[in-house]
Amino acid sequence: MSVFAKAKAPRSRSLKSLIGGIAIVGVSAIVLSGCAAPAEEGGSSSGPAQDLSLKLGTALPVTGNLAFLGPPEIAGGEYAVSEINAADLGIQIELVQGDSGDTDNKAYETEIPRLLGEDVKAILGAASSGVSLQFIDQVTGAGVIQFSPANTSAAFTDYDDNGLYFRTAPSDVLQGEVLGNLIAESGAETLGMIVLNDSYGTGLASFTKEAFEAAGGEVVAETTYNTGDTTFDAQISEVLAADPDAIALITFEEVSTMIPGLSGYPADQLYFVDGNLKNFADTFPAGTLTGAKGTLPGLSVDTIADFTGALNDFWVSEGNTDLEDFSYAAESYDSVILLALASMAAGSTDSAEIAAKLQEVSGGSGDGEKCTTFADCAAIINDGGTVDYDGISGPITFNDVGDPTEATIGIYQYGEDNNYTAFN
Repeated sequence: MSVFAKAKAPRSRSLKSLIGGIAIVGVSAIVLSGCAAPAEEGGSSSGPAQDLSLKLGTALPVTGNLAFLGPPEIAGGEYAVSEINAADLGIQIELVQGDSGDTDNKAYETEIPRLLGEDVKAILGAASSGVSLQFIDQVTGAGVIQFSPANTSAAFTDYDDNGLYFRTAPSDVLQGEVLGNLIAESGAETLGMIVLNDSYGTGLASFTKEAFEAAGGEVVAETTYNTGDTTFDAQISEVLAADPDAIALITFEEVSTMIPGLSGYPADQLYFVDGNLKNFADTFPAGTLTGAKGTLPGLSVDTIADFTGALNDFWVSEGNTDLEDFSYAAESYDSVILLALASMAAGSTDSAEIAAKLQEVSGGSGDGEKCTTFADCAAIINDGGTVDYDGISGPITFNDVGDPTEATIGIYQYGEDNNYTAFN
């Protein structure tokens, strides 16, 4: 059995317990889930019923403080495109790559206009919520879909995006709830936090604090830093001076610089999040992170091993080195599949018409036929049916504001080798 939390978007978010690494939410119905069956290959069709050519762009982190997420996200998107084009079931996709960068190097300032100038119908990205907020108005204002595989800030749920913003990652309302209760369940009564000062960091910190304090704990230190900062001695000193039972590091890649400064603190009371949960291997001496835990939206790598194995083989065959992490790869893959299916369902490559079909093909309309591969879903559409795509990353099922209504939050633990595995 894989270890992850599965939840429907909650109205009541009181976490009841953590059992064997699986979070149980009351009304939001987090449940125990076994290993997902691998998607079946193929699918039958009477043949292409249409001839669509869809151009998509990406604004994913090639550079900046989330660059470690770039390879799995880019690979996921390219892999989906390769499968769609090979299937030849009525749509072909051209993918134009771009770099989102971060709010320090601001790569998006030149990349987004370039992508829009190439007449893309949707832009995949950014990974960082703070970066996406820098260009969402520019993209959706141009009538183009913005579709992120990794944005988790709650700010997007109510954002005025003309119905053109979607994401396959869940809101941090859920991750914060799981993280706060995970820390409380460890026995910690006080918590210190080092937080990236952007919409992602402060939002996730707020939800973590809310859950931890609702469980009876107290946040005794909460210090922030800005993108582009390179030294964190002041933040580390402030948190350590409060002598907390646990420390949550709600950061991006900057955590690599912070870890040596926390060397005297018990590793098993350090907590990571999706923005910095990565395999550090020999970056630090063996045992540096033994027992540290972290949370990451999405199904565990063990659960989707068939997908990650095939993805890595594809990525290497394209001349790249082996993927070191798979965070948000499945969400990126599913984003492209959904865009292609929505285009087919609409019979159009117009952005607004594709957007109008995204909820339907994800199962949000409630009356589609279940399918788990592009080929199977495309065959249903070509035969005049309505589809409900359940992806590699989960059921997805968009609500009317483009948020997934179900999510999984994995809980992981670092071993002696400074790499993480599912916590049990």
